Amino acid sequence: MSLKSIYTEEVSLYEIQTHADGPVGSLPLTPELLKDSPCGDIFGMTLNAGMGWEPSKLLGDDVLILSTQGGIRDNDGTPIAVGLHTGHFELGLQMRAAAEEIKKLGGVPHAAYVTDPCDGRSQGTTGMFDSLPYRNDAAIVLRRLIRSLPTRKAVIGVAACDKGLPAMMMALASMHDLPTIIVPGGATLQPTKGEDAGTVQTIGARFANNEISLEDASSLGCKACASAGGGCQFFGTAGTSQVIAEALGMALPHSALAPSGQPIWKEIAKQSARAVLEMNKNGITSKDIITDKAIENAMVIHAAFGGSTNLLLHIPAIAHAANCKIPTVEEWAKINKKVPRLVSVMPVGPVNYPTVSVFLAGGVPEVMLHLRKLGLLHEDVLTVTGETLGANLDWWEKSERRTKCRNRLVEVDGVNPDEVIMKPSKAKERGLKSTVTFPVGNIAPEGSVVKSAAIDPSVIDDDGVFRHTGKAKVFTSEKAAMKLLKTAGKVEAGDIMVVMGVGPMGTGMEETYQLTSALKKLPFGKHVSLITDARFSGVSTGACFGHVGPEALVGGPLGKLQNGDIIEIIIDTNKLEGSINFIGTEDKPLSYEQAAKVLEVRKPHPDLKPDPDLPDDTRLWAALQAVSGGTWAGSVYDVDKIIEVIEAGKKAMAKE
Repeated sequence: MSLKSIYTEEVSLYEIQTHADGPVGSLPLTPELLKDSPCGDIFGMTLNAGMGWEPSKLLGDDVLILSTQGGIRDNDGTPIAVGLHTGHFELGLQMRAAAEEIKKLGGVPHAAYVTDPCDGRSQGTTGMFDSLPYRNDAAIVLRRLIRSLPTRKAVIGVAACDKGLPAMMMALASMHDLPTIIVPGGATLQPTKGEDAGTVQTIGARFANNEISLEDASSLGCKACASAGGGCQFFGTAGTSQVIAEALGMALPHSALAPSGQPIWKEIAKQSARAVLEMNKNGITSKDIITDKAIENAMVIHAAFGGSTNLLLHIPAIAHAANCKIPTVEEWAKINKKVPRLVSVMPVGPVNYPTVSVFLAGGVPEVMLHLRKLGLLHEDVLTVTGETLGANLDWWEKSERRTKCRNRLVEVDGVNPDEVIMKPSKAKERGLKSTVTFPVGNIAPEGSVVKSAAIDPSVIDDDGVFRHTGKAKVFTSEKAAMKLLKTAGKVEAGDIMVVMGVGPMGTGMEETYQLTSALKKLPFGKHVSLITDARFSGVSTGACFGHVGPEALVGGPLGKLQNGDIIEIIIDTNKLEGSINFIGTEDKPLSYEQAAKVLEVRKPHPDLKPDPDLPDDTRLWAALQAVSGGTWAGSVYDVDKIIEVIEAGKKAMAKE
């Protein structure tokens, strides 16, 4: 490298102008505006004119369009710079559609961006340490951007994926007195020949265990993302978050999981622009939409879809932002016990239809039609349409949109929409069980989470109970666990893998998807259980127990388990009840109570410590969320509690 190779000799570069005429026209000022408006409002008009907006049209309503867009596209759509994931790469097309509609209707659209990371890209890396903490940071920045446009009359949030969309919902939910709306970023198309984006993440583990060839791995890895936009094809955290946005009433009916890049996907953005302007006219704001009843509706829809366990972190956070009641573990359990799972979608099936099939089958409103008959929804809640949920469902049932989408699924894929979204009677007949169970025990006295619907049916007894008693193989990092899993013969059927020290204090509560996905795809994986204080991807399956509380690094008993300890797991998939307990060793069996006392006096695992690469930013997040109620409260920042703890600490230190 040399200076000569860096600097070109192109003469035209130096034909520099130092003045320009500026925009043509005049600001539409009035004496009243000049006398009564803040100088910032008037200067804002100057800035808008400087960016080329026609001065005579500057008095239209300011609408802020926020997005998690990433990457740079050329005019013809080719990439100039790739984003961190496909889910935000094409969001600019939706933003443009929304902006053009606002402009057409006389408003002034503003666009701002807070891009988001990719949990798939960061799996197994230290990048995962920033994943969940990012959500809180992004929500803060999004809120600051909204407040930084004092003249905004409404806000549109465009987002698609795992952390960006929950952050967007948190930000908009906190704008209590503003009209706000979510535009879900839709779903990536399934490859014509190949694997979905979840399955393809297991090619390393499958190759290491001689399940696929190098050639197959290379080909499959290339084709998985068949369109450069939208969340994953499986119903993971991205898809679940979109569904929850709609269930809360924050997004238009039948907007979640739309096929990215398709005309209907862009049209949703235009429809949302029209809706939010109508909300402004009619004085409907976020606090009218996001209520305790709306939160409960979202929990019901989460159960009916069999959604990602990550939403156990995100729905409470949205509720906190909206000043609503935070759901308790008991309330989660109650809803999951009474709400039938109705959707057949990857990764838990029984048929692994992609998320776009769910959209064409009718998506959220179709599921709601079944649930309303069971009396499980609050139909009187207001939504961003300006109508109640009940009125929206009345429209959907007779709509042309419903008929044409469902017919299209038959025409294109030969799939009966009633096989994707089932009636409760058919779902029961097909063996669809409710999704989530919250086991407790001497390993998890505060509770844990298992996607019980995703446990392989072949390892569940005839009475619907999963039972696994086995020896613990203990790891203090996901990396170590994954290395052993990729070494043939080191992890065997019957083992119980324990991964400790990977909660908020250890790794920012990393997502251990590479472990859970590998266990799903390996032939012996269904006979292996996993217990951890980390969290899981929405696509995770199997007997995998996460969110174990208290986490190991705050003294939780999980951190005191040793290699060879005998662990007993019992999960009733019918009653959605269960337990995970240490019951002694091979030589010395113990009762639950005796074993609890042993764990109480044991020292933590000698290698248990925060990951040395844990960023200071994440350490701060972990501390703040811990005093705010921890993961079961949504890993939020409760400012009042944080200040209370700081003040108490200051007083205690002053006495020393």
